[in-house]
Amino acid sequence: MIKTVAEVLLPVDEVLRIKKRRIMPAGKKKNLKRISIVTGIHGDELEGQYVCFELARRIEENIDNLEGIVDIYPAMNPLGIDSITRGIPAFDLDMNRIFPGNAEGNMTESLAANIMEDVSGSDVVLDIHASNIYLTEIPQIRINRLNEDELVPLAKECNVDFVWIHEASTVLEATFAYSLNSTGTPCLVVEMGVGMRITREYGNQLVEGIFNLMRTLGMWKGKKQPVRSPIISHNPDDVCFLNATAGGLFIPDVKHWEVINKGERIGRIIDPLSGKVLENVESPVDGILFTIREYPIVDEGSLIGRLLKKEIMTA
Repeated sequence: MIKTVAEVLLPVDEVLRIKKRRIMPAGKKKNLKRISIVTGIHGDELEGQYVCFELARRIEENIDNLEGIVDIYPAMNPLGIDSITRGIPAFDLDMNRIFPGNAEGNMTESLAANIMEDVSGSDVVLDIHASNIYLTEIPQIRINRLNEDELVPLAKECNVDFVWIHEASTVLEATFAYSLNSTGTPCLVVEMGVGMRITREYGNQLVEGIFNLMRTLGMWKGKKQPVRSPIISHNPDDVCFLNATAGGLFIPDVKHWEVINKGERIGRIIDPLSGKVLENVESPVDGILFTIREYPIVDEGSLIGRLLKKEIMTA
């Protein structure tokens, strides 16, 4: 069943519609648990689009195993997706900074309020994001420390490599996930891949995790598959940030999710005009590289990568 969650009139007789697909087991059943898969809040993040497709396809092929309600929201920001724009075009607005919205407010506030009303009450929500066009991320779940006790057990079921627990911050209060969690609907934020691209390997990994989570919640009768046990970071000092000290072209020497020793070269920043190496980017710690620069042009201060320190990996 496909339903319109929210719609507003646009110029030139066009209509912006946000839709969801609901998949339910055959026959009417009461007190079914519900999982909501949400993506496309940022229009340049497409990794979740593949997850929505693959999840729905596999459920339909094995519909007799379904014991709950699956709501799939593939495009929360359809204008952004159509125009390959991170925010809502013409408004210069990040959609993930307007929640919980206001039903009586302007267009964007009304959309946010309708989305919140429709998704609220789910037993769990996965808010799927990609990185931006500059960085590649391993499949990970990010959790606000305020919701750690409730969300970490759910995150462990999702077949991700890393669970990153952040300190509470007021800047996050207008996000979709914060708004849901603060009103009693558990929401996990997934980050994986890179902007404007689809990484099928990561998408398939997360789909397996969603089925595992559904099975744990009693929503799926399918055969249990082995899932990854994620590294969980509770301490801000567990993560080391690598920033460029010179502007130029970044050429990596190592692969994503690779163990790096202290002093090992991660890559070089070069000047194509002079042929000189401007900086050898070396690891300041022993660890594993879970974020790496995808877009090669860097300025001084640009993020090159993130390392998870070895101590947390062996804890």
